[in-house]
Amino acid sequence: MRSVRTLILTVSALVPAWLPLATASAARAEPPTLVEKLNAYVGCINRLSERAYDSRERYVSWVGKKGPTGKERIIYGTYTIYDTSDCKSSVEKANTLEPRDAALEAAASAYVTAVVALEPLLKEADDYYTQEDYKDDKMAKGKAMHPRLVAAWDTFASADQKLRAGIDEIQDKMAAERLTEIERSEGRNARYHVEALMMHAKRVMRTQSAERPELAGMTAAVGEYDEIVKATEAFAEANREQKIGSMFVSSAKSFLVTAKQLMRRIRDKVPYSSGEKMILNSGGGAWMVEGSPARMMRDYNELVTSYNRGASF
Repeated sequence: MRSVRTLILTVSALVPAWLPLATASAARAEPPTLVEKLNAYVGCINRLSERAYDSRERYVSWVGKKGPTGKERIIYGTYTIYDTSDCKSSVEKANTLEPRDAALEAAASAYVTAVVALEPLLKEADDYYTQEDYKDDKMAKGKAMHPRLVAAWDTFASADQKLRAGIDEIQDKMAAERLTEIERSEGRNARYHVEALMMHAKRVMRTQSAERPELAGMTAAVGEYDEIVKATEAFAEANREQKIGSMFVSSAKSFLVTAKQLMRRIRDKVPYSSGEKMILNSGGGAWMVEGSPARMMRDYNELVTSYNRGASF
């Protein structure tokens, strides 16, 4: 039976969370070209990364580590990913925008190279398994494709993580500076509470999905996030004219509940039941298990979606 800690590493590696786009409020505080640059990179990740990781998860679910043999009881194949041409063109344009950042631009280019290479390979694999061509060649092509698929996914995952890290660093700095400026010029208004909440939510995600999650740091991050959620909800109720969206607050609270559930599961060493493990291993339905990394990813993604749609103003 896998430990909770191992499961966190596995799921977080396979199912990435969305990154928040820079909203209109951010655009007022940052150079428009920087906002455009980051949004191009974020757009690629949000459109392509989850599908790329899902394709690997589906493939590994029936192949395992050694690759296909032709003797499998069930052969699922894999998933294709969406068209990568828009990502490629948007990154090429973004890489020319100011402010220039050689490391970030190189990471974005490496991401494009990796995901563009993955696209035709996944189509080739999907055609092979969907058409059941393995019944004609005794899985010969499936065996030959296996190391190519693994290498392509590994290259993509590395590029994805490096680009995310670069975006995170800049977005964290932007968020802290923006929050300081909002408080200085406007006070702790609706915009302040929304931006502070998102900044703390991201910190929670980072502690939960770290390579080696650490309970004390996780507990502290969840506690800080809990306080800002309470403050935001209280502010929204007391200042209805500032119109912090009810759906945003609801998403924020749902994410808090799941973060606490996962923290407690790890803290109290609560194992998953046999039924929960079946759901977790089923792939797409893993988010239904309360207090699971997959549920937390789902709830964070919904919070980011609510923020990107306009949490306020």
